[in-house]
Amino acid sequence: MTTPTKLRPAPVIDETARLLTEHYVFPEIAEQLAHLLRRRLAEGAYDVDDAEGLARLVTADLQSVNGDPHLSLKYHADRVPPKQGAAVLASIRRDFDTSLGGAPRVQLLDGGVAVLELAPMLFPLEWAAEPLSAALTLASRAQALIVDLRANRGGDPDTVAFVCGYLLDKRTHLNTMHWHGGERVEQSWSLPHVPGARFGGSKPLYVLSSGQTFSAAEELAYDLQQLGRAVVVGERTRGGAHPREGWTVHPHLEATVPVGRAINPVSGTNWEGTGVQPDIPCTAADSLDHAHALALTRLAG
Repeated sequence: MTTPTKLRPAPVIDETARLLTEHYVFPEIAEQLAHLLRRRLAEGAYDVDDAEGLARLVTADLQSVNGDPHLSLKYHADRVPPKQGAAVLASIRRDFDTSLGGAPRVQLLDGGVAVLELAPMLFPLEWAAEPLSAALTLASRAQALIVDLRANRGGDPDTVAFVCGYLLDKRTHLNTMHWHGGERVEQSWSLPHVPGARFGGSKPLYVLSSGQTFSAAEELAYDLQQLGRAVVVGERTRGGAHPREGWTVHPHLEATVPVGRAINPVSGTNWEGTGVQPDIPCTAADSLDHAHALALTRLAG
């Protein structure tokens, strides 16, 4: 059990506003939001006694201008370390350890169709490379593959590129990241060589999506869809395309600020706000059956 830390909203708001103006990928919106936070503080809107309540109020204000779901003041029940990014790593390590490293299910269905579930996240590659390589290598022998992202809430773009390496035949440009300030541009490519065996770039591939699929999981679905490599089956995803960084602004609060903007080389845009639109729309609950039927039909043909 943790000991509550006395809440003083003013320092939290001041630091969050500073981080916005220094790091948010959209500087003009950052100025608007910083002004909004300070005005709301002066009006007494943040006069609450608990960190969880403050996080809820501030997040609503942060997302009120452009609806960026990556922009938030996040509450952590356990105290979080002060180092940048440490709050996220501490909170997701338990999920990694209890999900077989982010690949909790590899299953063979009728007709030689495999299902690979990637959940609850695409964890940092230094953690996830070994379990993902094992799962993807096992699934590589299937005649068709269904990648289930319905319960995946995001993660590491490097892990997206790693997974794509198993689903394509050659090194492929996946995404270009434009970082805060516009001076640094970074391309993401699938790997030319992967540990283990590839599923490859020609056998039928389907991706399952839901309204909870978010962030890096959306990138995985979007990249494969734009390349014409996969058919996305299910629901429109949540619509968060901006990679974020996290800063501890209180022992139980983390300001998460998007610091980059993704641009797909095929579409020239991304899925921010719109989500990934499925090729075959259906409920998330029905998507596995739909994808399996599609795979069997294609294999029979």
